[in-house]
Amino acid sequence: MGLVTPTEPVPLDQLGRVHFVGIGGAGMSGIARIMLARGTAVSGSDSAASAALDELAALGARVRAGHAAAQLGDADTVVVSSAIRDSNPELAEARRRGLRVLHRAAALASLMTGRRVTAVTGTHGKTTTTSMIATVLLETGAAPAYAIGGVLAATGTGAADGAGRDFVAEADESDGSFLMYAPDVAVVTNVEADHLDNYGTEEAYRASFSRFIARVKPGGVLVTSADDPGTVDLAADARARGLRVVTFGAAPDADYVVSGVTARGMETSLTVRGRGQHPFGLIDCDLRLAVPGHHNALNAAAAFAAAVELGVAPGQAAAALASYRGAARRLEPKGEAGGVRVLDTYAHHPTELAADLRAAREIVAGGPGGPGGPGGPGRSAGGRVIAVFQPHLFSRTRIFAAEFGAALGLADEAVVLDVYAAREDPEPGVTGRLVADAVPGGAAHYVPEFGDVPKVVAALAGPGDLVLTMGAGDITRMGPLLLAEIGGPGQPPRVDQA
Repeated sequence: MGLVTPTEPVPLDQLGRVHFVGIGGAGMSGIARIMLARGTAVSGSDSAASAALDELAALGARVRAGHAAAQLGDADTVVVSSAIRDSNPELAEARRRGLRVLHRAAALASLMTGRRVTAVTGTHGKTTTTSMIATVLLETGAAPAYAIGGVLAATGTGAADGAGRDFVAEADESDGSFLMYAPDVAVVTNVEADHLDNYGTEEAYRASFSRFIARVKPGGVLVTSADDPGTVDLAADARARGLRVVTFGAAPDADYVVSGVTARGMETSLTVRGRGQHPFGLIDCDLRLAVPGHHNALNAAAAFAAAVELGVAPGQAAAALASYRGAARRLEPKGEAGGVRVLDTYAHHPTELAADLRAAREIVAGGPGGPGGPGGPGRSAGGRVIAVFQPHLFSRTRIFAAEFGAALGLADEAVVLDVYAAREDPEPGVTGRLVADAVPGGAAHYVPEFGDVPKVVAALAGPGDLVLTMGAGDITRMGPLLLAEIGGPGQPPRVDQA
């Protein structure tokens, strides 16, 4: 569908019965869940049966596996995502009938009406930062509504309605749909070239963030990084527009200064100091996180700053962040077999791969068996890091192949699958081999067939190693297969439950 044209939200009570095409997706199912909680009649379909469809059916939705024009029934409004092609029979039928067709972001905007909205966007860290803000508001009794692009471990869902005044949402910039929102608090974690299949140029991608901050409501605030070059430029733009800007990061002039970041195993600690435009005076808080990685320290700083700007006392925000237990597919533990741990991550951009591989290095260095330390070039005494990466989109693979290879060079071994096509048609000559060949030192194994990967990884991994499955496609199914193969017959793996 390409880039989405912004529209003003339609009040929820004017949508009538709502039919979702692709209702099982993370974002779509969350919106449907909140609509059901507010009494809206919901139906929907997806390409195949899933747990998400079963959960929505239990909540009262009429759901079907497979797509057919007749499944629209008496729908008044049809909701689609950018992944739905014009040829979809339900979308084609909706247009033939002249029904209202909304992008999922427009449907989400309808749910935001009348709430104080915090919208979190950026090239990286959106899901985690949104999850952290939602956790703080939940833990401090604010009863927010929230919509996240992943499952919040503490609640087992990525979206829920709440009786409080706040609505916290992950704002997807990939297709321009974040321009549907008019937040009171805009959080921009970072800005780096991505989604060029839609935007065409890096300049156009960056310009979309300027359009996003122009939609912040009068009296609102932009919370953004003082360290990231893209957001530094964005902050200057915002100030020129008269928007209040609050910054976080290691920069000494940040409003919330981050220091003392320490990672050990699956935990991270940091200190946040500052004085913002709030009633709490000087801030000097130590944060303790039960998630790994320096990048998660910055995500936590963003969430902390946003929470304080929303009126949460700094000490309460810090205590709530200590209770955060992560989100699905964000360095999510999948289990252990034969002394090998398996984690899963949604990382699908070179910067994200590099950040998660550095975090994996910190995990094996600080995990069971002692603090670890250098075990040779690119290695830790606690064990090796083995990356299993599935490139996502042919266009992204073609554009960033060299950068993906460089990032995977941070692992001791890399296994690269073929490209997960998602919404794109194949491009001649663009395969996972482009990435594998770009990994320095010949440390990559190109294994195009999904089913062949477990045996390859089992041959590479040994006790103390950590295997990290990476990508935005169906690589998330790989974890249990790896654990079964590594464990071998008669050695059932320990599987971590979500």
